Amino acid sequence: MIRQVREKDIDACVQVIQESFGTVADALGFTPQNAPRFTAFATTADRLKWHMYGEHRPMYAWCEDEKIIGYYSLLVLEHKECELNNLCVLPSCRHKGIGKRLIHHCFDVARTLGCEKMKIGIVEENKILRKWYESLGFLHTGTKKSAAFPFTIGSMEKNLK
Repeated sequence: MIRQVREKDIDACVQVIQESFGTVADALGFTPQNAPRFTAFATTADRLKWHMYGEHRPMYAWCEDEKIIGYYSLLVLEHKECELNNLCVLPSCRHKGIGKRLIHHCFDVARTLGCEKMKIGIVEENKILRKWYESLGFLHTGTKKSAAFPFTIGSMEKNLK
């Protein structure tokens, strides 16, 4: 079941994000020392509370028996665009279609908010993730390097019209 995140869910969402993105960090050799701003290491309860109250991001969770096992948030941008952030599913719950249902849900939420284009940033070296997003209609639009990360940031977007 997908439901909107409440403040009391923040700590559980942080755990899901950290554990989920932690598998990427492990696979690609990211550590708090070489990538302190990577999602697995930089996500905190204070940060998610800022997303909720400071940026007013829609935040949703996939729950099973009231336990949060998946998460995403949207940041509404200018020009009828939004950015998908932190779409994730606990490693033990992957490959059951939860991520796909979450992303289709976020498409619907974004359209309801008047968004016509969704953007995402990914770890470009994560070829499996890129192919997954492409299978959902996202187009790769470019890459950039940042001194803050030991990886290339890939940009993707999807037309929601």
